[in-house]
Amino acid sequence: MNSLAAQLNESISAGNRHVYDMLSNLGREIYFPKEGILSQSAEAASQAKRYNATIGIATEGGGPMHLGVIQDKLSAYAPKDLYPYAPPAGKPELRSAWRTKMLKENPSLEGKSISTPIITNALTHGLSIVADLFVDAGDAVIYPDKNWENYELTFGIRRHGEAVNYPLFTEDMKFNAAGLREALLNQKDKGKAVVILNFPNNPTGYTPGAAEGEEIVSAIKDAAEAGINVVAVTDDAYFGLFFEDSLQESLFGKLADLHPRVLAVKIDGATKEEFVWGFRVGFITYASQDAGVLTALEQKTLGIIRATISSGSHPSQTFVLEALNSPEFEAQKQEKFVIMKGRANKVKFLLDSGKYDGAWDYYPFNSGYFMCLKLKGISAESLRVHLLQAYGLGTIALGEYDLRIAFSCIEEQHLEDLFDLVYQGIQDLQSS
Repeated sequence: MNSLAAQLNESISAGNRHVYDMLSNLGREIYFPKEGILSQSAEAASQAKRYNATIGIATEGGGPMHLGVIQDKLSAYAPKDLYPYAPPAGKPELRSAWRTKMLKENPSLEGKSISTPIITNALTHGLSIVADLFVDAGDAVIYPDKNWENYELTFGIRRHGEAVNYPLFTEDMKFNAAGLREALLNQKDKGKAVVILNFPNNPTGYTPGAAEGEEIVSAIKDAAEAGINVVAVTDDAYFGLFFEDSLQESLFGKLADLHPRVLAVKIDGATKEEFVWGFRVGFITYASQDAGVLTALEQKTLGIIRATISSGSHPSQTFVLEALNSPEFEAQKQEKFVIMKGRANKVKFLLDSGKYDGAWDYYPFNSGYFMCLKLKGISAESLRVHLLQAYGLGTIALGEYDLRIAFSCIEEQHLEDLFDLVYQGIQDLQSS
């Protein structure tokens, strides 16, 4: 094992032995090199006053070389903020700005010890880092039966983790904290579990209420007190799009410093929060009462980044930073929130109108981009194909009877027509 990796492992073990035990084999072996091209380039940047022949970019006229056909379109930005490599951890100013935003929007983080967010290539990359650091073959990865299918690829196919699912909802359509607790406690023999908490949930668009949130935290604490090491990951992809009376902040704040056997990890990003999907700017943040643990986890995260993408997109980080610092940012974001809430409310009004009685039920939704129909006696896949072929309407079939509809990408005035077509498609299939 590399001596730097060993030193990081010693820091984690000294600060919290349980966190060390959570690491995968790769997580224990990975490190961020202190010597080599990056460190030598950094040393030269501060001392090479005559010529700096270390950096792997081309320069011209004292700045990064660039093409006019690109810069002409981006003339509002200085070439130094676009073309050079961003640091592996991301632009320091953006990391700081995101941390400030996170603390403001999550009051439960007050007084908690968290790392400065590290910039990832959006949320999938952040989840992949978690998988690399903490999942070995056979490790339990716990998430509900209604989930984003990429979890299977990220944690199962890539890292051979064992998916442990539980029903998302109880019979009275509340979050199934008892199911989560049971799934966790069933891992006592393994002594370890990774839990994915995705709110607003994809595909249902559900965020628990405050009481349900406390039950989730209690279930994780019960597992920790039973001797199970828990990596508690909040996938906050759709954070902030809370339209009704639900949790208004991430559970990361409640999970941070919950128990020595619980490592809270927050995955979030500008991707959906700030409506910049193609920019691919995400963040990963850790919570620990021990500063040495946080530092070591940051270094191991940088090792994963260095070994995979090297660093994220510099232009995208610059664009997001400029937006966050703009005096118009909050007002413009609120305008988009109102539009999204209007669409969600219109969907709920239509579904509760009685117009489609007998065709489906729907799962609770109060946030995010999606809602999910529970079809009655009609195959979701058959309906999906029929709607696409007969009416040019695209939907997502999940399981046998669930049909996901993204109201986020449908203008409010078209929503009734959309659900009328879904209803007509069901009638077509029933009559045939």
